[in-house]
Amino acid sequence: MMLPETLWEKIKADPQYAPEHVALEAVTRLGPQAQSWVEGMRRWQPRMPPDALAHLVVKRFVSRARWSGAAAGLAGLPGAVIDVGVLAWTQSCMVLHLAAVYGVDPRDPQRAVDLLVLQGVHKYTDGARAALEVAAGRRTVGSLIARGDQTLSQVFIQLGMKLARMAGIRVARRMFAKVVPGAAVVLGTWANSSATKELAWRAMGMYRPRAILPPPPQGPWQQGGTAAKG
Repeated sequence: MMLPETLWEKIKADPQYAPEHVALEAVTRLGPQAQSWVEGMRRWQPRMPPDALAHLVVKRFVSRARWSGAAAGLAGLPGAVIDVGVLAWTQSCMVLHLAAVYGVDPRDPQRAVDLLVLQGVHKYTDGARAALEVAAGRRTVGSLIARGDQTLSQVFIQLGMKLARMAGIRVARRMFAKVVPGAAVVLGTWANSSATKELAWRAMGMYRPRAILPPPPQGPWQQGGTAAKG
């Protein structure tokens, strides 16, 4: 799961708001995909309870996260930044799928606020919403790269740390392994999967109480996983 080229150019031009750009783009691009996937799964397995479908989503995206670092395939600091960006993008897609599972519209712009709070970029929704509004108005501004007191490598470091924070603090500690001579792995599969699992549980905790779902059909499965009576 690669970052869209237009998104990569956008966050390079405005690294200060990289997580906000990722969140906005994820809702626009991935929200409809998430809604469509969940609707298709409900048609295919109408008796599957939401929690079972949610765990299927988590399993699917944790598996993707383990290999997200290999997707970029580039060396040096830019490659490390792309690796973390791919992981943040994968995690955003997972969160939007989980929202759809529990009947919360993944296409709603509010999901971008959810992403930033769940991923720890902002502590409160008001701060996340304000940052998104700023980012939406700065999409063509390369303010940090244009500054004469900041080198390109420093810009990449700031961008990388912003994305690493979005992808999980354990990932942030390992992110720059790629720029160390002889380092074989950028992001350990354990670090990727662990951060993604923790995010999944937070997302389920947010969306499960909001669930607006039709009553489950009669059959061997009931919502919550209990057997049908009678």
